[in-house]
Amino acid sequence: MPKTLVYKFGGASVKDAPAVKNIAEILRNRLRKNMLLVVSAMGKTTNSLEKLLELKLKGKDFSENSSIIKDYHLGVCSELFDNGHVIFAHLENLFIQLGKELERELTEKNYDEFYDRIIGYGELLSSRIVSEYLCDQGLIVIWQDAREIVATDSSFRFAKVNWEGTKRNCRVQLQPKLDQYPVLTQGFIGADAKGKMTTLGREGSDFTAAILGNCLKAASVTIWKDVPGVLNADPKLFEDTQLFSELDYSEAAQMTYYGASVIHPKTIKPLANLNIPLYVRSFLDPDSDGTKIYGGAKPNNLPVIVLKKNQVLVSFRVTDFTFVEEKHIEQIFEQLNFLKLKVNMLQTSAISVSIVIDSELFKLENLLKNLHPYFDVRYNEGLELLTILHPERKLVDSQLADFEVLLEQGTRNTFQVVRRPM
Repeated sequence: MPKTLVYKFGGASVKDAPAVKNIAEILRNRLRKNMLLVVSAMGKTTNSLEKLLELKLKGKDFSENSSIIKDYHLGVCSELFDNGHVIFAHLENLFIQLGKELERELTEKNYDEFYDRIIGYGELLSSRIVSEYLCDQGLIVIWQDAREIVATDSSFRFAKVNWEGTKRNCRVQLQPKLDQYPVLTQGFIGADAKGKMTTLGREGSDFTAAILGNCLKAASVTIWKDVPGVLNADPKLFEDTQLFSELDYSEAAQMTYYGASVIHPKTIKPLANLNIPLYVRSFLDPDSDGTKIYGGAKPNNLPVIVLKKNQVLVSFRVTDFTFVEEKHIEQIFEQLNFLKLKVNMLQTSAISVSIVIDSELFKLENLLKNLHPYFDVRYNEGLELLTILHPERKLVDSQLADFEVLLEQGTRNTFQVVRRPM
């Protein structure tokens, strides 16, 4: 029996009707049984759902935003399907369910669980649309609810995978279907032991592909993007980017750790553990080779630039005239762990600890409140964190021009700076 191939299609690859048609063309001569397709929400749907939640939390009317999301998906369907197609009934049912979920009470206390109950509808909608369109084109696939396969704990918004449960679900439910047909499922979402919908963190569809690739012992995982492959910088932000034809797992993992958005940070480990190659390819040029990530790729010394925006620099200063000790760092990280905040940069001095984190709703406010009794806390918002791997002095200088530097640190192989425009 041939091993499973996993294909993951992100939001940009399913953003509108022409994009969905393009997926069908990519799959026309590639689709076969023992192929698993993982689909993200369409376009910026996740952002739109987050905005809707923000309005609800503030007690504002979100009906117009809800209508925009519905009209967007129905508009895509009107270009892909005839009137009366079953997809319209599927979508109507999903929007009725979403409406009922939105009637529940939302507070800061239950925000994370409420978030997961709502945000995964983007993937449920997109996967229904794509699966129905593929079937209409004679590319028969089975639609699979990822919540029946990806088992997690109840850490809402950043759920941890129950690997044994997921492997069992893959073996009992998913593999028998794959042995007969291609299967299409959702990225980003799973379910806890009580059946409640959970999510794996923003941009988590890549991680879903890696989870299922690992559990199925796949031959390979391919992520289809709107870029030629893995580049040494985001082409939307930097000029003259260069394509990597291949990367070692460790190099790719380092890039994702510092925030390279082309791959989710948790994607590499499940694949590297079983030596499953990861391909990053362009859905705009599907016949090009893209980037192959695997063990044993030749070393790379090309500078890599990673820019994370909307960052917060928080400094905790010891107030009792002592120096920073392990207990102070432990206090800070205990709160960070409790609030599910990832540190993007850390720097300590004799009397202070400085961290850089993503700006997240409620999180900064709660972090400051919980640690204020122990530290003098200062913070700056609206910053950028720039990381350069294999830095060259000329490149570093060019990236600091016209910026105020708030914090920087470096080693022989890595340079990081917190900056804001002057």
